Amino acid sequence: MAKILIVEDDDPQRKVLRINFLQKGFSVLEAVDGLEGLKIALQEHPDVILLDIRMPKMDGITMMHELRKDPWGENATIIILTNYDTNDTQLLQITTDKPSYYLLKASSSLEHIFEKIQEALKSKSVK
Repeated sequence: MAKILIVEDDDPQRKVLRINFLQKGFSVLEAVDGLEGLKIALQEHPDVILLDIRMPKMDGITMMHELRKDPWGENATIIILTNYDTNDTQLLQITTDKPSYYLLKASSSLEHIFEKIQEALKSKSVK
């Protein structure tokens, strides 16, 4: 069973994701901000991290950057799921840390998110 970490400060959004991923057979971990997400990721080594950008304490870009400094975290599978539309400088920051996907919440259905997670897991198992 694949383990997914949802790092999302919006309680209703996190709950919907948790329920859907549990129904799809995932083991689900949750964090409400980047600081907590970083700690859980480094302790639990989830198969996929679903990461929001705008959060309290530590934003998703910083969390991803900090995670990439860790030997395990440098290759962790991260899918950004956010409503945050980026500018060129922010996009450069994000792509430097190589997320698997960058998805906008407004245009990504739960099924689309699940498909991208499946693709990321498949590519991870091929390596």
